[in-house]
Amino acid sequence: MTVEIDTSRYTRLALDPQEDGVWVVTLNRPEKRNALDLATVEEMVEFFSAAPRAGVKAVVLAGAGDHFCAGLDLIEHHDADRSPADFMHVCLRWHEAFNKMEYGGVPVIAALQGAVVGGGLELASAAHVRVMDQSTYFALPEGQRGLFTGGGATIRVADLIGKARMIDMILMGRVYQGQEAVDLGLAQYMVEGSSLDKAMELARRAAQNLPLTNFAICSAISHVQNMSALDAAYAESVVAGIVNTQPDARARLAAFADKSAARVRPNS
Repeated sequence: MTVEIDTSRYTRLALDPQEDGVWVVTLNRPEKRNALDLATVEEMVEFFSAAPRAGVKAVVLAGAGDHFCAGLDLIEHHDADRSPADFMHVCLRWHEAFNKMEYGGVPVIAALQGAVVGGGLELASAAHVRVMDQSTYFALPEGQRGLFTGGGATIRVADLIGKARMIDMILMGRVYQGQEAVDLGLAQYMVEGSSLDKAMELARRAAQNLPLTNFAICSAISHVQNMSALDAAYAESVVAGIVNTQPDARARLAAFADKSAARVRPNS
């Protein structure tokens, strides 16, 4: 079943579909350093729920202005004066949005600049690939603000950099940037120029893969990581059985067999 995404329905996200199936999704609250209010999170749930069924081949996730995302909209949070139950449900919507990204089967490439802080880091960590520029910095300042992470840092950020480093970040307010951030796994690419340009390049490369293959890469791997080794081996075998025998792969396999396909070469 296919669906259409009505871009006019979105106000917190700016949606820019490209002809090649790559969509640029931009957090569009630059005056708030793209802080995540509940309306933004709801738009993310809606978009990433529809994307796998709307022919979206890859997504570049960016932030308007000088910053990617400064995390939870603390002004909204303060003014709402939520009950524990109310804020629990807010967190569950964040998890819904980020799970739709990570497990949805569409490659999500995050173009990072400036602040990738708190909930912004939780958002970035739900992307499959992260590209940072020279201005990018990562932090979890919740500890200094009397807060605790609620959007998956204990899951995804800890998975990226390890539990001890994640605890250090939130406990001490430690900030990472530059090559150190790449070495830790907070981003896979760092560029001198525009992170958006590099993210578009990577998204277009990913979009050339077969959709079923990308669906497996961008959903099955995360599911498998949550399983026991025995269950993971079984699940991987089932997914490989489906993906590796898909009819659309026959032409690519034939090109490899007759040596007309590009070969894997080391970087020059």
